Amino acid sequence: MTRRVFFYVQHLLGIGHMRRAAAIARALVQAGAEVVFASGGEAVPGLDLGGATLIQLPPASAADANFSKIVDGDGRPIDEAWQKERRRQLLEHFAASRADILLTEMYPFGRRQFRFELLPLLEAAAARADLPTGKPLIACSVRDILVDKGRADRRAETVALVERYFDLVLVHGDPRLVTLDRTFPDAPRFADKLRYTGYVVEPSVRQGRGSRDPLDRQQGEILVSAGGGAVGAPLFTAAIAAKALSRYRARPWRLITGRNLPGAAAEEIAHRAAIAGIAVETFRPDFPALLQSCLVSVSQGGYNTVMELLAAQCPAVIVPFADGSESEQTLRSRLLEERGLLQLVDPAQLQPAGLAAAIDQAAGRADEIAGAMAAFALDLDGAAGTAKLLLQASR
Repeated sequence: MTRRVFFYVQHLLGIGHMRRAAAIARALVQAGAEVVFASGGEAVPGLDLGGATLIQLPPASAADANFSKIVDGDGRPIDEAWQKERRRQLLEHFAASRADILLTEMYPFGRRQFRFELLPLLEAAAARADLPTGKPLIACSVRDILVDKGRADRRAETVALVERYFDLVLVHGDPRLVTLDRTFPDAPRFADKLRYTGYVVEPSVRQGRGSRDPLDRQQGEILVSAGGGAVGAPLFTAAIAAKALSRYRARPWRLITGRNLPGAAAEEIAHRAAIAGIAVETFRPDFPALLQSCLVSVSQGGYNTVMELLAAQCPAVIVPFADGSESEQTLRSRLLEERGLLQLVDPAQLQPAGLAAAIDQAAGRADEIAGAMAAFALDLDGAAGTAKLLLQASR
């Protein structure tokens, strides 16, 4: 019997959550499921859902990198009327989907600002008994590392929600690198519901692994990126100045700024890059192929970027995003640095000279890094792993 999946996704700042969720949606479709993908964030152009049905809810996003408030599509703080209307639309779409599986991205481990609609959604799913299989399977999709804000009361609230509503907690990681209790100490309380899916990586990256001639990389470019680019300006500015200080200054350098880099910053960076002889592009659909051939990648430490680097066995310099209380990227990068898989630059000490030195060191260790990545062999088939776990559990 074909399983119907209702997948709730709410991204607030970058597009990493959406890319990971889209890969999972595609894997579910490929496994034979019908998927309704309910997106509550700003639309992401060109997002490939592999045949899943996209439901675009009235969009909401973070007002700034500190998540100080949530704003609507016009930049206005969301109010009770907005919440009521979006909740109505979400519940109507869920009812129409007749889903066998409800999958929530991050909640209840994040997205607390959206409890106004998520708690009613969970209640609606739990109350249904009109399906051949009874009530829908309810599962949470969560990344490997959470942002620990040291709030025991929040952790207790999360555990209570997991115990009351959820059948599965799907962690998109490999326990050989990090387990959920590292950043969520109460995870053992729902160990019976906890499953590790492997890391979610675009298939095009995994399929290209090992196909590159090692000599090609030695002639490659320096590739600088920052995901969607919303908070990438400091990295781009430092990289432009680092070019003249690197022993690889004569190589081509390329910045992929992302679609979310603020306009004024984008103009300033483009101007400085032109003076330094650096190519600038907003987006490259073949980004995975660039990772296969560049000499060194310089980037922030988001989940998707880091896993794509590992899949491509690409020498990398990581400058993790760590503003406010953000700790996820720093922890993941440190764990990988300890295993010799990348070069880490502390964002608090980001200077052109230090960045140039890190680039030179990563380039000099290219073969060593590739060998270490191959030997560690993290599970990078998390999208298919997620689909398999969900569909098996819902039988």
